[in-house]
Amino acid sequence: MEAGDLSERVSSNDPAVGLRAVGALHRLAEQVEAASVALARENGWTWEQIGDALGVSRQSVHAKYGK
Repeated sequence: MEAGDLSERVSSNDPAVGLRAVGALHRLAEQVEAASVALARENGWTWEQIGDALGVSRQSVHAKYGK
C-alpha cells in the first residue's frame, strides 16, 4: 500500500475502507514495534527502558516480547 492509497482510504466515506486501513495500520505498527524492541534488546536496552519508550510497564513489554 502506497502513501497515496492510504490517504485515499482514510478520507473515504465508506466505513469498510476506513476500517481495513485501520487494520493495516495496526499490523504495520505491530511489525515496527517488534523490530524496534528486538533492536533495542540487541543494543542492551533493559525491559524498563523499552517499556518507558513505549509508554507501558516493563512487565507488559517483557510478557509480550520476552520469549
